[in-house]
Amino acid sequence: MIKGVMFDFSGTLLRVESTEEWLAATLAETGIPLAEEAFGETARRLTEYGALPGGPSPRHVPAHLATLWETRDISAEQHRAAYGGLTRAAGISDPELEQALYDRHMTPAAWRPYPDTGPTLRALRRRGLPVAVVSNVGWDLRPLFRTHGLDELVDAYVLSFELGTQKPDPVIFRTACDRLGLAPADVLMVGDSVEADGGARALGCPVHFVEHLPVDQRPGGLAPLLDLLEPA
Repeated sequence: MIKGVMFDFSGTLLRVESTEEWLAATLAETGIPLAEEAFGETARRLTEYGALPGGPSPRHVPAHLATLWETRDISAEQHRAAYGGLTRAAGISDPELEQALYDRHMTPAAWRPYPDTGPTLRALRRRGLPVAVVSNVGWDLRPLFRTHGLDELVDAYVLSFELGTQKPDPVIFRTACDRLGLAPADVLMVGDSVEADGGARALGCPVHFVEHLPVDQRPGGLAPLLDLLEPA
């Protein structure tokens, strides 16, 4: 019987803005000039190198960033260094723009909840099922959840950069279960990555996967998980 739920963050509960929106917003906020004819190519290269955290994965990672990329989520410093390196590899040479792009992705304005995120979390709260957010991330998600009115629906945050390890390490899932006060077999893991989120299976947690899609293309990806739980 499921007694609690762990959720991944990016691509599961919320989705980051598009690369084009990210770049345009950062340029507008900073006043840094970029010729109109260069905007499309810049956005294309940022996408190619996966420079937007939470956005498309890199199509290729430069060799000098490979190790850093694999361990980017175990500290705030490594996270910033990895994505800064990808931003520079994409051709951004202005240090001010590089920093502003990274800072922008941590703002609530850069993220949108999926349409059924709030309703699903509220349904779990009504049923008395505690919720943990378990994320490979290099920054604190709590202010973001507060701004979007979701923080009061989350009982625990287990963030890789605070723990010094990242999914699929079973330690991160064990920590979440412990903070919920539940046995792993009683906690459902919901996420979008078979590799990362599927690591919960090593502890005996049931797992439910959702598709990492733009917000307007996934109106009801979380709703089916309620059918896996006991009726309200």
